[in-house]
Amino acid sequence: MPVASAGMNDVPTLSDWTGNLLRGLELTVLLTVLGAILMLLVSVVLGLAARSDRLLLRGTARTVVEFFRGTSLLVQLFWLFFALPQLGLRFDPLLVGVLALGLNYGAYGSEVVRGSLAAVPAPQWEAATALSMSPWQRMRRVIWPQAVVLMLPPFNNLLIQLLKGTPLVITISLVDLFAMGDAFRTAGGNTLLMYLVVLPAIYLALAYTMTFGMNLLEVAAKARLGRGGGLRDAVANLRPGAEVRAT
Repeated sequence: MPVASAGMNDVPTLSDWTGNLLRGLELTVLLTVLGAILMLLVSVVLGLAARSDRLLLRGTARTVVEFFRGTSLLVQLFWLFFALPQLGLRFDPLLVGVLALGLNYGAYGSEVVRGSLAAVPAPQWEAATALSMSPWQRMRRVIWPQAVVLMLPPFNNLLIQLLKGTPLVITISLVDLFAMGDAFRTAGGNTLLMYLVVLPAIYLALAYTMTFGMNLLEVAAKARLGRGGGLRDAVANLRPGAEVRAT
């Protein structure tokens, strides 16, 4: 991705770099969205598999989870981008970034899914069974709606962590928001302005946007269970230390 500069002998200003930052922001958002989708899919699949009665399925899920939780995201990026081509498997850098982010944070998310399902009170499981519901009906109508309410706050944290992990893609030649900011520094731009004001402000705005979206989902999930106070709670929960009220 080309980076526009202010000229060979000119010191770039922030206005000169606006277009570059927007292109970097576009890639950061794309990585975050696609990585989050994969993270959610991996979380649900591995979380459910980890609760399986089948030893092989449960053991395989636990092995995958521990591998991706126990190794660094940076190592996983290098493994996918540099090591796999030696085995004949070569992926586009964008796909590598999405895979690494989705698999790494999906492993953590699987524990959220598994723990949230286990936290649904036993009488709920027993009541669904007493009503002669099939396993699919029990999960879809009774267990899953209650577990989702418990999952959303920790998933919000994981989404923010995923966003903060996107700058690592600079190591596999992707030019994201952070890479554009670093290019501004190397071109002679104001380092303090970029690193102390611009980049933190953009990442903070992205994080708060995701938090607000997750708050809306949490309010909606609680409303399905007859709890929650509506949009006002979603906005109030953006305050530091605030929690969505369950009324």
